[in-house]
Amino acid sequence: MHTDTERCVRAVQSKDARFDGWFFTAVRTTGVYCRPSCPVVPPKPENMVFHPSAASCQQAGFRACKRCRPDTSPGSPEWNHRADLVARAMRLIADGVVDREGVPGLAARLGYSTRQIERQLLAELGAGPLALARAQRARTARLLIETTALPMARIAFAAGFSSVRTFNDTVREVFALSPSDLRARAPKNPHHTPGALSLRLPFRAPLNPDNLFGHLAATAVPGVEEWRDGAYRRTLRLPHGHGVVALAPRPDHIACRLTLGDLRDLPVAISRCRRLLDLDADPVAVDDRLRADPVLAPLVDKAPGRRVPRTVDVAEFAVRAVLGQQVSTAAARTHAARLVAAHGEPVDDPEGGLTHLFPSPEALAALDPETLALPRARRTTLTTLVRRLAEGDLHLGTESDWSQTRARLLALPGFGPWTADVIALRALGDPDAFLPTDLGVRRAARELGLPSTPAALTARAAAWRPWRAYAVQYLWATDDHPINLLPV
Repeated sequence: MHTDTERCVRAVQSKDARFDGWFFTAVRTTGVYCRPSCPVVPPKPENMVFHPSAASCQQAGFRACKRCRPDTSPGSPEWNHRADLVARAMRLIADGVVDREGVPGLAARLGYSTRQIERQLLAELGAGPLALARAQRARTARLLIETTALPMARIAFAAGFSSVRTFNDTVREVFALSPSDLRARAPKNPHHTPGALSLRLPFRAPLNPDNLFGHLAATAVPGVEEWRDGAYRRTLRLPHGHGVVALAPRPDHIACRLTLGDLRDLPVAISRCRRLLDLDADPVAVDDRLRADPVLAPLVDKAPGRRVPRTVDVAEFAVRAVLGQQVSTAAARTHAARLVAAHGEPVDDPEGGLTHLFPSPEALAALDPETLALPRARRTTLTTLVRRLAEGDLHLGTESDWSQTRARLLALPGFGPWTADVIALRALGDPDAFLPTDLGVRRAARELGLPSTPAALTARAAAWRPWRAYAVQYLWATDDHPINLLPV
C-alpha cells in the first residue's frame, strides 16, 4: 500500500487508525516516522515519505515519533492472509527465528537461499531480515525498559542484543532517547504483579471478543488452559523455556500479563499471543467482503469484527483436532486432559490454576497406543501424526505452505477434509480455509437458506474468498456447533 501515495496521504490527513501497521509515514523535515493515526498536525504532503515497515524507516535514518509510538502499532495484516515467501519469512521473523538461528536458519526453513530472501524482503519491505529482526529487538527492549525494573544490562541480552553498547546505540537511534530516559518517561503501574510483565496488545477495531474468548474458554484443556477472573490463561511452550499468559479483552486493547522462565522469549510469546487472538487482522476489509452477501450481511452487522481463534502451538492443535474427530467438545477436552496428565510437562503457575505444558510430539510418540481410550482407527491416526511430527517428516509451523501442508495431512491415515481444514483454519492461519462438512456450518447454512451440501456450499462460498475462515465464525455464531459427526 505504501506505493499508493495519494491513498496514504488521505489516511494520514484523516488520522485513520485502520491503516496503522499497513504503512509508516516518515517526515523529511523532522526526521521522525509515525503511524497514520499520529495525533500531531499532519505534515505537508511534499514532506511525507511512505515506508512499508518500521525497519525500512530506521534503515533510512528516521527515528520513532514520541507521540504516536509507531513501534506499538498492530502488525501488518499482509503477513496473515498471504502465503508467499515474504509473508512466510515475516511470520518466522516475528517468531524470533533470525535471533535464534540467524539468516541461514531462516533460509533453511523456507527452502530458499539467503540471497533470494534478502532480495525479496528488500524489494517489498525496504529492509532485509537482519534489519527487521533489529527493529523487533528494539521493540522488545522498549517493552522491558518500560514495564520492568530490570537492570539495563539484563534487558539488553534478554532483548537479543549482543552487547550493552549495541543496545544503547540502537535505542538512542530508534527512539531518540537513552534507555534511562525511556524508563523515566514510562507511566508507573501501581498494580504490577511481581515477576510478571503487563502489556497492552493493540488491534484494529472493531473486535468482537465473544467468539474469541468464548471459544477458547469452552474448549480449554484442564491444566493447560483456564478462564479465570475475566481472563483466558494458558501455559506456553517457548524456545528457551515455558511461560504463563493471561489475556483479557479491553475496549481498545487486549490486556496481556506474561510470566516467563526466560525473558529472551518475550517477543516470541507476544507474537504467539497476537496470533492466537488474530489481532493483526483487518476486520474492515473482511467484513466489507462478507457484508456484500445479503445472507451474511445481517450477521456481520449484528456483531462486526469477529476474529478466527487460532493457536499458540501448531502441533498441539493438530493433536487436539484428531482428538476432536466425531466427538463432542466436552469429550475432546476429556481426551486431551488425560494426555496432559499422563504426558505433559509439569510447570509452576504463580496463580495456581495451571499445572502442565501440553505434551510435545516427542513425548506423545513414546506412548503406548493401548492406553488411549479411543477407537482403534483413531489411535492409529494419532500415533501416526505424532510420530511424523516427532521425526520431522511432517512440519507444521508459521512458515508452512498452506496448500502443500493440507495435502500432506490428507495423506495421513484417518485424516479427512474436516481435520485438514480445521488445522489450516485454526493452526496454520489460512484466512480462506473453509469447513463445508462441519455440522455447525451446515446447520447454520440450512437455517439461513444457503446450500447445505458440502459441494453446493463450497460453490456458494466462492464469493466470500479470501475470507472464508471468517465466514465460518459468523456461521458458527448462529449455532452451538457442539459436535462434528461428519466424515473426518
